[in-house]
Amino acid sequence: MLPSHKDDRACLLKVALFPSFFYTRSESGEFHGFGVAFAQAFAESCGQRLVLKEFTAPPAVVRALQSGESDLAFLGHNPAFDVAFTPPYLRADFTFVVPQDSAVVEIADVDMQDCRVAVVREHAMERALLGKLQRAIFVPAATPDEAFAHLLAGRADVSAGIRPGLLDFARRHEGFRVLDGRYGANVLALAVAKDQQDLLAQAASFILDARRSGLLQRIIEKTGLAGVEPVLN
Repeated sequence: MLPSHKDDRACLLKVALFPSFFYTRSESGEFHGFGVAFAQAFAESCGQRLVLKEFTAPPAVVRALQSGESDLAFLGHNPAFDVAFTPPYLRADFTFVVPQDSAVVEIADVDMQDCRVAVVREHAMERALLGKLQRAIFVPAATPDEAFAHLLAGRADVSAGIRPGLLDFARRHEGFRVLDGRYGANVLALAVAKDQQDLLAQAASFILDARRSGLLQRIIEKTGLAGVEPVLN
């Protein structure tokens, strides 16, 4: 179990989120989706009450873990982040969404002269693109929604992203398609501060149990998460 203290704050599991495909937020401010259900299952497994807080981007999440503002986070496995990671639980392709009438059919087509690519800064989707596009022009965005806004407004010709998030965008906006190919993959894990070894061990054990028991697959199916591959070994 996680350390217990007299302070009620010890009964909380503070989980950091950043705008991505694994959750949505309703107009009333409630969080929904795979990440929320998965975090809730972990909190219940260790007798804690889940508290979710949203941050702007992965670097802000890393800082929240390091400062103790958050206990746990959903992050792509990135060695550059000075945090500790559990074994992975999901894998998702990086690809592109384009208008239906776009001449872009394959990943290689994106690197056309003056092709404008909306991409979220300081995100794994940007890191995976570095060095792979020689002629395309990056259109930076702070969040996935801002990248999609660039595409919708015609400020970008394609939008980079993680397949499940792009599929959801194409489902909600008629006239767009997601490319079948990929330019990279994001392997997702839970992350904690490096000095939180007890929590890391507990989260790692939960991941392994969720794989073996089928809980991971059940949450994927229950929340309707598409475009991902569960990591089972």
